[in-house]
Amino acid sequence: QKPILLQGHERSITQIKYNREGDLLFTVAKDPIVNVWYSVNGERLGTYNGHTGAVWCVDADWDTRHVLTGSADNSCRLWDCETGKQLALVKTSSAVRTCGFDFGGNIIMFSTDKQMGYQCFVSFFDLRDPSQIENNEPYMKIPCSDSKITSAVWGPLGEFIIAGHENGELNQFSAKSGEQLSNIKEHTKQINDIQTSRDMTMFITASKDNTAKLFDCTSLQHLKTFRTERPVNSAALSPIFDHVVLGGGQEAMDVTTTSTRIGKFEARFFHLAFEEEFGRVKGHFGPINSVAFHPDGKSYSSGGEDGYVRIHYFDPQYFEFEFEA
Repeated sequence: QKPILLQGHERSITQIKYNREGDLLFTVAKDPIVNVWYSVNGERLGTYNGHTGAVWCVDADWDTRHVLTGSADNSCRLWDCETGKQLALVKTSSAVRTCGFDFGGNIIMFSTDKQMGYQCFVSFFDLRDPSQIENNEPYMKIPCSDSKITSAVWGPLGEFIIAGHENGELNQFSAKSGEQLSNIKEHTKQINDIQTSRDMTMFITASKDNTAKLFDCTSLQHLKTFRTERPVNSAALSPIFDHVVLGGGQEAMDVTTTSTRIGKFEARFFHLAFEEEFGRVKGHFGPINSVAFHPDGKSYSSGGEDGYVRIHYFDPQYFEFEFEA
């Protein structure tokens, strides 16, 4: 089946994210544009304009009222999803690398980069208290002096966040007290992406050490490993099957020297339990930077270094094959 091609960015894609219902797809890239699309036909619904630098991360809250974006222009912004109006602007001293709404959509967290002499921090704001945004005073700020955070997600029920670091460590930080609840190091290199399962019991990490790993959300117990021969930039868990999709490829700076055939730019599908690869989807002209499953599990999207987002709908055989198996 022919994928739907979304052309709304001039630079490489940094993150793509579905809302909870899956009718909208948000895409951000190394340009200042934040796009939102209808996932069913790839029609562009609108843009959120205001950033002046590369946008690293995007998230939508539970009922798709608000959108949160973090950018290299040293700001984290809150938008009205429907009108595209900017509701809040939080200035930071370095680039915002990750951001997210908690389960209820009232609390936002974002992490800033360790650069220009500034330390890496995770900041928490409660949107119910407007003074926090106005005074740029988060109710909690956690410093990460050892290794900067490269990806972070909320754990179940918004009790803690799970943060992946540049050195391959995983940490749990309490959203109430800010203390470090647990810490493990299963990866040997930078963690590029963390995504949770639909029921928030597990999460998958994608790392530069050529693997993706599955963990238990609360205990951080390492469950499975999916191995490739290229750095993994992004990994997502299917909401309906025991399937994992990985996106990656070699480092962006090495891409020009290889043909697309050896570049290994396919999206790769693995079985969650058996850790075996069972399929590949070609298409991108460069590494895949972000992958996401549609919440109904019937399609998935990938965003690449080539600036394109591709929405793939699965063949009917995909569903028959799984139920027979």
